[in-house]
Amino acid sequence: MNKIKLFYFVKPLVPRMLQIALRRKYVSIQIQKNKDVWPILESAGNTPTDWKGWHNSKKFAVVLTHDVETQKGHDKCKNLLNLEKEFEFRSSFNFVPERYNVSKNLRDFIVKNGFEVGVHGLTHDGKLFKDKQTFDERAIKINSYIKEWNATGFRAPAMHHNLEWINQLNIEYDLSTFDTDPFEPQSDGIGTIFPFLCSDVNSTSSYVEMPYTLVQDFTLFILMKQKNINIWKDKVDWIASKGGMVLVNVHPDYINFDNGKSKFDEFSFKNYSNLLEYLNVKYNEQFWNPLPKEVAEFIKGGISKPHFEITT
Repeated sequence: MNKIKLFYFVKPLVPRMLQIALRRKYVSIQIQKNKDVWPILESAGNTPTDWKGWHNSKKFAVVLTHDVETQKGHDKCKNLLNLEKEFEFRSSFNFVPERYNVSKNLRDFIVKNGFEVGVHGLTHDGKLFKDKQTFDERAIKINSYIKEWNATGFRAPAMHHNLEWINQLNIEYDLSTFDTDPFEPQSDGIGTIFPFLCSDVNSTSSYVEMPYTLVQDFTLFILMKQKNINIWKDKVDWIASKGGMVLVNVHPDYINFDNGKSKFDEFSFKNYSNLLEYLNVKYNEQFWNPLPKEVAEFIKGGISKPHFEITT
């Protein structure tokens, strides 16, 4: 049994607080082992072949995404959206279709406000990529939700990925990878801070892959117990210097929007608002803040050569 299958086999049997305690220990070990490749992998800043720069010649891009893992997170989405609107940012919200009730009213509210809705797996049980048959069966259902929700993007739970299989989804982009992150169950980073085109060998179908480039909020604030956003800020500065893409995944599930004390698996909304403020103050008008679907449209229109070719 590989470590991903073992993790999801044991996870339901372990109390939440113990899960986090064990993961904190694991992360502390991985930090020491991976200092040379995390949080910055220098080679990931290399400019891709045929890169033509960002929209309107902006220095770099800022893409904000949110995975909504539970009903609790679903019910906090409006708070998060309104927070981003205060700082004049836009983002995407990715929902799990068959884990909780995904409100059509909420989806409509998100789109009406100029934000985006995407699909986050199917059930969030860690088994999407268990084998090809399982993926094929679930892909049919995932595609039905993509169509129903008028979505164009996808992210797999826990950042599990198989770029060849993902091409079976009716999407314009995928968000299931990262530049470097040794803390994920499937920890093979894609090694770039730029989006890139994935196509099959016959170029009959393609989608844009967008790796996240800032460490996830849960890892930073819950597992590492960081009290500030210095790791985020340092990585933002490095990405900006390389002209890459700042892409962050923030979960409303773990945000405390009250001013009271946060629970053991929550962090204050001020941590995230500090990031948005930092971007606006230090890099005022230097970055492009597109929705993921706008990045996909831009890349498909501007890059003449795929960065990654899918073999089938």
